[in-house]
Amino acid sequence: MELSFLMWLASLLPPAQAEPLCLATTVYLEARDQSELGQRAVAEVALRRRDSGAWGDDVCAVVNAPKQFAPTLVPPSTRLRDPQAWERAVAVAFDAKKEWSRPRAERREVVPGASHFAALRLASPNWASYPQVAVIDDHTFFRVKRLTPRPPPATAGASEGGSR
Repeated sequence: MELSFLMWLASLLPPAQAEPLCLATTVYLEARDQSELGQRAVAEVALRRRDSGAWGDDVCAVVNAPKQFAPTLVPPSTRLRDPQAWERAVAVAFDAKKEWSRPRAERREVVPGASHFAALRLASPNWASYPQVAVIDDHTFFRVKRLTPRPPPATAGASEGGSR
């Protein structure tokens, strides 16, 4: 599979169906050689960013925000050549989305509050001096921004003043 094909396919799907595909692609590109815990942590950062709305309204927008995650940092012609790693990334993406659908107080977060991560042996981001949340495998997770979830959208009935 080629990255450009996966991102094109995701663009055709409704956001709710595209999110696991975009999340799995990001987990694969960022952490395919990492432990399941490390992959879950990468997925968690993307989901936390989605909930904040600071990088986009859905996972695909978040992971395709310029220079934030691997889908925008590697060539679109990049081929995903490891089917076993892809299978694991898909499983991690679905599990992370399921965990993230739970109420915040009930979630088992891997990297609580982490908004960024980096493989410091490969990159030296200017925000690497911010508080570290965890080091898992080759990635260091940071709290660069305090991300708070957006309030849920108001329903039409709630703004109309209740019953009649």
